Amino acid sequence: MRRAFYDRPVLEVARDLIGGVVRHGETSGVIVETEAYHESEAACHAYVGLTRRTSTLFGEPGTAYVYRSYGIHALLNAVCEPPGIGAAVLIRALEPATGVETMRRRRGVDDLRALCSGPGKLTQALGIELDLNQTDLIDGPIAIEPATTNWHGARVVADRRIGITKAAELPWRFCAADSRYLSRSTTGAAVA
Repeated sequence: MRRAFYDRPVLEVARDLIGGVVRHGETSGVIVETEAYHESEAACHAYVGLTRRTSTLFGEPGTAYVYRSYGIHALLNAVCEPPGIGAAVLIRALEPATGVETMRRRRGVDDLRALCSGPGKLTQALGIELDLNQTDLIDGPIAIEPATTNWHGARVVADRRIGITKAAELPWRFCAADSRYLSRSTTGAAVA
């Protein structure tokens, strides 16, 4: 992906990331679920403004924003929109692609569907931790690559975000409609 891909409205990027590939080291997976976050709504970390913790969100598009959720899981986000606007896409679920045995060892599970079916699960499976916050998603060490040809035109649905209490009514969760690897099933409507 080029930086210009991320330098667009976060809702467009979140939808267009479906089918892209997250790669870290020998492991990778196809993005099947994302959520958009923008400084204008209360569920986004940037809603509070520019702080030491949120500074990454206001930075260069195409930067990794990795933070710890509930003191347990590292979560991977892709910073979007022009610098100065706090917005990012949370990578919620992946379909495992390469390095599956490494992922199984890291996660301690055999079930392929359970390896990356949540934002904390996928970072554990891919070995992504807080030290990768503020790294470049174009040149790595975490890279997000364009969708492969078999993912072009995949049906994407929008639904409400999950696991949050603020601004939960917004249909800012995007899912590959027929994926078996989602963190939770969706009842959303098709997205053009």
